Amino acid sequence: VQLQASGGGLVQAGDSLRLSCAASGRTVSSYAMGWFRQAPGKEREFVAAISWSGVTIYYADSVKGRFTISRDNDKITVYLQMNSLKPEDTAVYYCVADAGLGYLRSRGGDYWGKGTQVTVSS
Repeated sequence: VQLQASGGGLVQAGDSLRLSCAASGRTVSSYAMGWFRQAPGKEREFVAAISWSGVTIYYADSVKGRFTISRDNDKITVYLQMNSLKPEDTAVYYCVADAGLGYLRSRGGDYWGKGTQVTVSS
C-alpha cells in the first residue's frame, strides 16, 4: 500500500486548506484511513479517521467542528477539509491506512504516507 498526501501550504489564521491522500495497492479501498500530525518538538497526535464505508468517523477534540474527513472509494482517496485554521494547527500532516479503524485511531496504522507541511501564520 502506498499513500501520497498533498495539499499542504502556508496560510493565515482563519483560512482553509484541503489535504488529499491518494492510496494505491490491493484491498486498500477496504481499509480505514486517517490523518495524524506532528508539530515541531511535540509528539505525533491523532487528527481524524474514517472507516472504509465512511459511516464511522472520529475526530480529535482539538479539530472537532473545524475539520471534516471524507473519502472517495472510487478514487481511493481520503480528504481532510480544514477550516478556521489556527496557528496551533501548524504541523506535518500524515496520511495513514490500516485494516482496523480502532487501531488506526489509537496507534496509527500499518501504512504511512510522507507528510505534507501545513503552516498557519497568526
